[in-house]
Amino acid sequence: MRRRTPALAEVALAWLLHNPVVTAALGDPRTAEKFRENLKALELKLSAETLAKLDEVCPGPGGETPQAYAW
Repeated sequence: MRRRTPALAEVALAWLLHNPVVTAALGDPRTAEKFRENLKALELKLSAETLAKLDEVCPGPGGETPQAYAW
């Protein structure tokens, strides 16, 4: 059986939920389908390698945000 590719919002929410300093991860799903998609983040297990890469790309407060994300 092939593994499904998680949606970007699902990965983002799962990443936030892995961070012990995050008390709540708020989303704004516009449809019931998007809401159900976001709920899947609760079950998504990100590997240590994936978490490290996400932390590298977007280090959060105290670190510089990459230029690709600057508006």
